[in-house]
Amino acid sequence: MFGGGIVQATLAPALRIGDVAPDIPLIVVVLLALRRGSETGCLAGFAAGLLQDIATGGLIGVQALTKAVVGFGVGALGGRLRVTQPLVQVPGLLVLSVAEGLGRFFLLKLFRFPAPFTEVMTYVVLPQAVYNGFLGAAFVFALLTAESFRDRSS
Repeated sequence: MFGGGIVQATLAPALRIGDVAPDIPLIVVVLLALRRGSETGCLAGFAAGLLQDIATGGLIGVQALTKAVVGFGVGALGGRLRVTQPLVQVPGLLVLSVAEGLGRFFLLKLFRFPAPFTEVMTYVVLPQAVYNGFLGAAFVFALLTAESFRDRSS
């Protein structure tokens, strides 16, 4: 998770398309929670979110809470639904990116965040979710390729 935070701080600005940057720690949390379960997903989500909160200088704990909830939920559902297929993981990542963005927005609204809902959805949450989906598909493909090489060599 520390590596995902470093990548988010260093590589994500270079991957920015317009005003949209991917949420790399969220992608890592979702993929980790699917493979390791709800407890690992929750802890990884909290750690990744806390690192993002500290690095961005925003309200401490908002991303930590939303990513921890997403990590726990994905880990719990992943064990029950057996979502090992990339055709399930990538759309799931899209939905979870939107859910995490909505959760973050509503938590910030509790603290009088001034942005309107439609603007946040149109210009932040939905574009980032689509970008996370494309980047997540590349990560899943890389993981599958690495696993197939490992299986062939052993």
